[in-house]
Amino acid sequence: MKLNIDYEIIFVNDCSPDNTEEVVQKISRIDKRVIGISHSRNFGSQAAFKSGMEIATKNACVLLDGDLQDLPELIEQFVEKWREGYDVVYGNRTKRKAPLFMQLAYKAFYRIFDYFSYLSIPHDAGDFSLMDKKVVQAILQFPERDLFLRGIRAFVGFKQIGIDYVRPERMFGVTTNNLAKNIAWAKKGILSFSYTPLTILSFLGTTLLLVTLLLAIMQILSRILFPGLAPKGITTVLLTILFFGSVNLFGLGIVAEYIAKIFEEVKQRPHFIRHTIIKDGEVRSAYNSVKKLNKYKEKI
Repeated sequence: MKLNIDYEIIFVNDCSPDNTEEVVQKISRIDKRVIGISHSRNFGSQAAFKSGMEIATKNACVLLDGDLQDLPELIEQFVEKWREGYDVVYGNRTKRKAPLFMQLAYKAFYRIFDYFSYLSIPHDAGDFSLMDKKVVQAILQFPERDLFLRGIRAFVGFKQIGIDYVRPERMFGVTTNNLAKNIAWAKKGILSFSYTPLTILSFLGTTLLLVTLLLAIMQILSRILFPGLAPKGITTVLLTILFFGSVNLFGLGIVAEYIAKIFEEVKQRPHFIRHTIIKDGEVRSAYNSVKKLNKYKEKI
């Protein structure tokens, strides 16, 4: 290996519908540095990353999606920066080969997030990154269930730097992402690190109350001073009711989103459930294997 370092490769099989487990088993039989994790069902990319981070044993950890849209070749540059003293080195997507609408949507999300959030995260930086062991340990202390790792990575701090690259199109397979999932992803990030939607509601409610009082005073004065010019009919009333009703529903929807997050957190369900661990060409029960790995990590 060019970097001349000791390493391990952890594949997290988040209940893939294909034969991923068998493939990882064959690879681990040939290369003892390869470890596999199979989950009992699909828990999502964030849980998969955390599952791998928990059993990682080396001095740094690289997060990389299995579709390889993020370039593995950048890991060499990541390690160079890490050796220079940086604790976090992340990939900064200066451009991505995707439909124009999606390119604009992704760029808009990071900038809206930055504007709304009490936390500043790098623009156009995904989960693809190298993190020092102490950063990984800090992130694993976060108990929240609805994970947004790139936000948590920024939250923990330490010395960070980005490496620019162009993200190519997906080379193989079919993405499971769609517009609805991307919107849900954007909501997760904003609701996890921002109170601005609630602040906007408070401001909007106060403003509308003042406007309502002003209009009421104007209506009374117009009735007294200019009775012939005062608005007549039911249209004004209906439009006013519809307007305030829509604002109320919008506000309830935002509050409900925050309550839903609270509901998920207080249940304290596990982030993931491991089914098996693949090591040395063997598929083993996850429970005993993880206990042994944890004992090994404590020794080192």
